[in-house]
Amino acid sequence: MKLARVVGRVFCARQVETMEGKKLLLIQPLAWEDESPKGDPIVAADAVGSGAAEKVYYVAAREAAVAFPDLPPVDAAIVGIVEGHQARDFRHG
Repeated sequence: MKLARVVGRVFCARQVETMEGKKLLLIQPLAWEDESPKGDPIVAADAVGSGAAEKVYYVAAREAAVAFPDLPPVDAAIVGIVEGHQARDFRHG
């Protein structure tokens, strides 16, 4: 699972019928250690009802497709809302 912050919403004029009613959000991946941005924002299907500026955790690739078995495969899926976390950098003893 990966950490991200919701930074926007994606609206589609046309989409696959099975995507109707599903929310697509723009998320900015973050580093777990210091919550700094990590790479470019991505689009993720929302499985938990997350909202603007919330920290979320998401899965990508095959795991994302499993989160929505009734949809065409998606590249990323939000599967939880993060209320807090603690991380330790084990690289420095």
